[in-house]
Parts: sequence; structure tokens; C-alpha cells
Amino acid sequence: MDEEQLRIFVTILQNYFEQQTLRAAEVGTPFLGEPSALPVFDYTAVIGISGVRRGCVYFTAPGELLRDVLLRVGEPNVAEANLADLAGEIANTISGNARRDFGPDFMISVPVVMRGRGQSIQVPRDAKPYVIPLRWSKHLAALVVSVR
Repeated sequence: MDEEQLRIFVTILQNYFEQQTLRAAEVGTPFLGEPSALPVFDYTAVIGISGVRRGCVYFTAPGELLRDVLLRVGEPNVAEANLADLAGEIANTISGNARRDFGPDFMISVPVVMRGRGQSIQVPRDAKPYVIPLRWSKHLAALVVSVR
């Protein structure tokens, strides 16, 4: 991943929150993460990447952020299943939109959603994990891109 490719993910992340919630997310500067210390919040949705590029993209957020997004878009059902579905939707939308820029050989899997901060996400050993931090409505979350 180079800076221009990471910028694609930053832009998509910003656009997602602005379009869905009409409230911009503050996206921080991407940084190289340590594979053993990557961010994991209450809900984490992982998308596998295959084709010419290989690796994974995952979105991780606290339940409060997901609850607030649901309420903001007019969904009153903030049950755990809906929070998990939203995490998966965000990861899937971001990865799907990235596919537009990277081309049809950027193949994405369906999201796998995990609950709990104690989860450990295994990223490919041969792909550096870049963390894109974000803050939306006082909540912190992150997008991690580990694609070679």
C-alpha cells in the first residue's frame, strides 16, 4: 500500500459517514500498526481481499458509535444484532467502494463480524497493517488495511 492507495480508503471512510449520517467523521493520519497491537473495539467486521491483491480490511468500532449511527439514520432498533450488521455494512461498503478504484481483480469476501474487545485479528504476515483512525460524534473507531 502506498500513500495514494491509503488516501482512497481515507476518502471512502469520510464519504461513508458524511453521506449516511450527514455528519462528517474526523479521519486521522494513517499509521503503520503493530500486528500484535492493532485496534479492536466492541464490534469488528473483517473483509478478506483476494485476487491480484491479497489481505484484509477491517472496520472496528465501539457499540456506542454504531448505536448513535443507527439512531442518526432513523433506525430505532439498536439491538446487538443490528450493531453487528451495521459494522459489517460499513466494512462491506468501504471495501466495495475501494473495488471501484482498484478494479475487478480486487475481490472482497462477505464480512465476518466479531464481538468483543478481546478478539485478536490476524492480518497477513506479508502485508503491512495500516491503521486509519477516526472520530465520529465523540467516538473513536478505526479502519485497518492490510493488503499487498
